[in-house]
Amino acid sequence: MVLSPRSLRVLGSLIEKEIVTPDAYPLSLNALIAASNQRSSREPVTDYTEDDVRTALRELESHELVTTARDAIRVAKFEHRIRTVLTLRRDETALLCLLMLRGPQTPGELRSRSDRMYSFEDLAQVQSALERLAAREQPLVAALPRAPGSREQRWAHLLGGAPPIQPEGSPSLHTHDVSSAGIDELRAWVMRLEQRLEAVEEQLRKLSGAPAESAIET
Repeated sequence: MVLSPRSLRVLGSLIEKEIVTPDAYPLSLNALIAASNQRSSREPVTDYTEDDVRTALRELESHELVTTARDAIRVAKFEHRIRTVLTLRRDETALLCLLMLRGPQTPGELRSRSDRMYSFEDLAQVQSALERLAAREQPLVAALPRAPGSREQRWAHLLGGAPPIQPEGSPSLHTHDVSSAGIDELRAWVMRLEQRLEAVEEQLRKLSGAPAESAIET
């Protein structure tokens, strides 16, 4: 099972809303579009259309991860079945949901962001749940290589295939999920890199005594 980024966003949104706002669950198509594109607790922020979400729903239905609610009368409403299909505990479901919606995170970040979905007593409980998910016959999460200077290791889900290895501090953008906000984030990151390069080259010029020239050509 390898899900597309938009299917992961739709699935994660269904899981989150079931736990956090049960009175409004299952979700109509319009509610699901809004949940997928909301600007809080989402990384990256997306701008999916109705067609995008319908395509994601069809993919999820093909894996039996989503179904139409039986009690929906006038408007079709959708609910997830991930706990049944993957035989998940509630703490494991909460962690997978956070990883789907916000990308790779440390155990500390997962604990601080999970309060509304599951209350972990301490970091050891988070670590234990992650290790259970990683030790399954078909692992659902994996620990990423520790970044230089980082105290905690980040974890990523494997429902979309092997996670990309990104430089520390770079924006986490999926190829098919680049919104205007994501483009702005990428530009800002490139600008910071250029500024660092200029500073380094200026230091080198001072040490070598070479005349100052523009480091970055426009």
